[in-house]
Amino acid sequence: LHGGVLSGRYRTAMTLTTSAKAILAAVRRIPAGEVRGYGEVAREAGFPRGARLVARVLSESSDASLPWHRVLRSDGRIAMPPDSAGFAEQARRLVAEGLVVEGGRVRRPRKSPLDTLDEMLWAPPAATRRKR
Repeated sequence: LHGGVLSGRYRTAMTLTTSAKAILAAVRRIPAGEVRGYGEVAREAGFPRGARLVARVLSESSDASLPWHRVLRSDGRIAMPPDSAGFAEQARRLVAEGLVVEGGRVRRPRKSPLDTLDEMLWAPPAATRRKR
């Protein structure tokens, strides 16, 4: 469960490393009503192949104000088992922000590859981007 319950080999207290701080900052920048994939958060935090690291950092975080619920799998699905309390809580929080959750998936608007390439080449750094 995101938001503080640790499991398995990660039961020790998490020290906030530079990478964890960057990941948590990237998650905090996700606007209400929007979602990102674990890989997108990792790239924004400077770890292009760090999707699993993002999942681990989120699972170890005890920050109740962290909007962990805005982070999904790359296909838009909630990563937790559908019958879990964490799944129900994440779906509830996403719906409360105006998103539609159907079958554990949030439908995201599709970008054309040209829009994405144009953004990559010409958009200002992530920290200074304005919401469209």
